[in-house]
Amino acid sequence: MERRQSSKTSKQPLQVRHENQTDLSAWRKGGKTDPEKSVRNRRSPSDQKNDSKQDSLEQALSYFEKVQDHVSLKKNDVLQKHLSTVERIALQRGLPPEAFDVLLNVALSGKLADTVNTRLVKSLIPASVIPENSVVSSVSWLCVSKCSANIQLLFLRWLITVFDFIDHKEQLHALYGFFFSFLQDEKMCPYVCHLLYLLTRKESVKPFRVRRLLDLQAKVGMQSYLQALLSLYKLFCPELVTITLPGKMKTYFKNSEGPWKAAMNTVRQRNQENSPLSQPLFLGTSQPQSRKRKWNTQLIIPASSTNKNNLEEDREKNCVDLYSTNESLPVEKLQTFSQLLQNIHCLEFPSQMGSVLTNPLLLHYMNCIKDESIYLRLYYWMGQTLQEECSWCVADNNRYEEEFKDFLDTVYKAECFLQEGFSACEEFLYKSLPLWDGSCCRSQILRLVSQIPLSNFSEMKSYLYDPLAQLFFTSSLYFKCSVLESLKELLQNWLNWHVVNLDSESDSQAHSLNTTLSGLVNVVAELIHFVGQISTVALRLENNSTLLLYFILDFYETVCDTYLRYNLPLLIMPPAGVFYPALLSMDSVSLNQLCYIMYRYRTNLVAAKENELTKKKILQFRFSSQTYQEYNQYTIAMVSCLWTSSAFQKDIHPQGLCMDDELLKKTAVQEFRTSFNIVYHPAMMGYAVLFLQQGWPDDTTFNFGLIKGKKWNWYLEYLYAQGLKGLKVFIESSINRISQASHSKAGNVPMRT
Repeated sequence: MERRQSSKTSKQPLQVRHENQTDLSAWRKGGKTDPEKSVRNRRSPSDQKNDSKQDSLEQALSYFEKVQDHVSLKKNDVLQKHLSTVERIALQRGLPPEAFDVLLNVALSGKLADTVNTRLVKSLIPASVIPENSVVSSVSWLCVSKCSANIQLLFLRWLITVFDFIDHKEQLHALYGFFFSFLQDEKMCPYVCHLLYLLTRKESVKPFRVRRLLDLQAKVGMQSYLQALLSLYKLFCPELVTITLPGKMKTYFKNSEGPWKAAMNTVRQRNQENSPLSQPLFLGTSQPQSRKRKWNTQLIIPASSTNKNNLEEDREKNCVDLYSTNESLPVEKLQTFSQLLQNIHCLEFPSQMGSVLTNPLLLHYMNCIKDESIYLRLYYWMGQTLQEECSWCVADNNRYEEEFKDFLDTVYKAECFLQEGFSACEEFLYKSLPLWDGSCCRSQILRLVSQIPLSNFSEMKSYLYDPLAQLFFTSSLYFKCSVLESLKELLQNWLNWHVVNLDSESDSQAHSLNTTLSGLVNVVAELIHFVGQISTVALRLENNSTLLLYFILDFYETVCDTYLRYNLPLLIMPPAGVFYPALLSMDSVSLNQLCYIMYRYRTNLVAAKENELTKKKILQFRFSSQTYQEYNQYTIAMVSCLWTSSAFQKDIHPQGLCMDDELLKKTAVQEFRTSFNIVYHPAMMGYAVLFLQQGWPDDTTFNFGLIKGKKWNWYLEYLYAQGLKGLKVFIESSINRISQASHSKAGNVPMRT
């Protein structure tokens, strides 16, 4: 195993150097030169303070590097001083890459007491990256068992936490078998499984390793960490893992972050505030990028294990071989879509699964190749990240809300690209919505709600509808509108999914299609009924707000076309608590929307009736008689209001407008019968005034009684010219039919009742 250079050999300097960063190799070769001292004398007090801290760190590293024998912490002022220096600088601004080789070697060599070693390992907070060679060198100490079991366990936890800070991974992959041998240790096994999960590739899955895991499972039972590793093995090589494994779990591994994550967040935040222009270079990227916490670093494609200069030379020399190699291809070599197509069979995904979310080529790959191992890795990573970073589930996390918003936006964009939601995101929503205040990350959460996949809908009422309803009723008008918009998009996504999958089904799968279609009909109906219920209550709470009514009717514009546009045998009429506020609305836009919706309901119902009578449909899904009955009742109410001026006499709906004449007379409203026709309706009266002004400008009496006969037809043409297309199609499809029959049967379409 490769060892690090001795203390007499100079360390490699950072690739990115800042003026407040000292070269440790120069210091070890003999200290600072006189010109540098003269420059330091002219620098600002803050810069001199930074240099003083750097000198202290260099002295501490030099001390730890020269430690030979076992040293006790008690009554050793020098050791206490240097240990405190390392801890202080690590917590303030993080440690430079050169420091890790020294501190890891001394902590794992057993030269110091466990108390000191524990403090050193807990102080390993990176300011930028961690050299892979330093990690490999420290792992070699585990072979000789110089350090205690507690220090080994703490080291593994640290390695898992900072895994994404390690600049390269190839040498770590070569140590896969070494880490695998630690599975026999009962205390270390959960963390070893976690590390192996991060390192596993297809070539890592061997029959003897599968047998070892199965034997271990038989010994200790089905543990979540064993299940995670076996699940990944089974996805890579299903022929080797033949046992049935339980379904996905929300948490596979124990939290390994210890004290490091909070410290890394603090260091990153402080470095950004103090020196926003001197950000270190993270994860070997080609351009400086700001680090936005651990999960955001995972959104960067990791560099290859080779040196960057060698990588560039390899690209130039092997440009043609890039399309013909049978070996695995690192994703950072992909530059174009054509390269993806040529190498799609040998693509090697990065260790940081979060990088997939921001790489269109990798998202294309996920669309083309349904590799379950990728989805399993992404499921685990995303589930852990969402749970750990959630702004309202983690205490003292408010200052990271903007970063969490950015992360949720990234997840949403990836879902839109793939045209499907992530199951980990669905579980996160179900778990966090009961704790959500409806304000934090509102637009991001509601957009994610619209992408919930149509996979498991048996518990949607308790996990989605009930928490949303509680927030819906107690929040502002604008929040209610946002929820309705999100639920409309959710419905559209489900219907689009149905259309796509229906086209891909073959005739031989008719039985399974019936089962799937039945389930889809049930879950869509449940969503529509839920929206109808909350809409009815919301209109009462918000005094029939026009804005709210617009979003409600916009939802039903999708519902009224589910049969013809989305080929789903389902039509659900809006509840009376939505229909009548829209019919009696004082806004012409709402009335026009309602007219268009009723027109589309009629078109869909007529088509369904014709298909049912001619038996053109193989699937025997029929609309209930209640649907036809509700449509006819609503049509009668609309025609009675807008056309025949008999709403209070002819409306037969149980929650309709039917009233006794004696009661109406007590209102002292003259001509109450015509109060809601297209002339006197509160939403249409403005058009009637303008019509009279333009037709008879000299008449200032505004006698609406003049609009009858031919003028009635002129008035209709005037309304159509004003853009009331919904009113136009409703009248042309329903009113003309009514005029040919007796008024007593107004609004009844010859359908099943």
